[in-house]
Amino acid sequence: MSDPSVSPQQRKTLRKELRRRRRSLTAREQRQAALALCRRLRCLPEVQRARRVALYLPNDHEIDPTPLLGWLHRRGAKAYLPVLHPLSHNRLWFVHYHAGTPMLTNRFGISEPHTRHGAHRARRLPAWALDLVLLPLVGFDDEGNRMGMGGGFYDRSFAFIRHRHPRPRLVGVAHHCQQVEHLPVAPWDVPLDAIVSDRHVIRPRMGHRNRNR
Repeated sequence: MSDPSVSPQQRKTLRKELRRRRRSLTAREQRQAALALCRRLRCLPEVQRARRVALYLPNDHEIDPTPLLGWLHRRGAKAYLPVLHPLSHNRLWFVHYHAGTPMLTNRFGISEPHTRHGAHRARRLPAWALDLVLLPLVGFDDEGNRMGMGGGFYDRSFAFIRHRHPRPRLVGVAHHCQQVEHLPVAPWDVPLDAIVSDRHVIRPRMGHRNRNR
């Protein structure tokens, strides 16, 4: 349940502070964090098994998952990027991504595959058809609670996981500096299978943190 003691303004203030933290990282710190993140991701069994993997291109100093792309390609896995669904309000679909994918900028200033390009219309996938999704987080805590980007796109797109099986595995990713002591849980927050930062792996449902380094 959501925490009634936390007002929308408090959530907005916290989200702003956590974004400030990640923006304060230098380019070198960002790169080191991205490489450390991807080393941890490669060790996760759900990442090793996945063949259809959705990730994202960093836009607002989010931790960068794209160093994982080469490893995925070598394993025969396909990478997908989120695209704003033109027919379903505030929902996402996913399009196969590679170095030659035609791109455009959406209404939020984020690069995404050009879905009107004929060669890529057939490469769209609905959310349920993915094996693994890497979600960008604004904040997280040690219990696996999370704060998303604020638009609710991922929560709406993956609300079905509560009652559909099989389903994609959802892994939130963030910089370690985005961790806080406690985050309130909203009823619409889709639960994650894991949260991975450049320093830790958190398994929310297992109730502990795996400190592999």
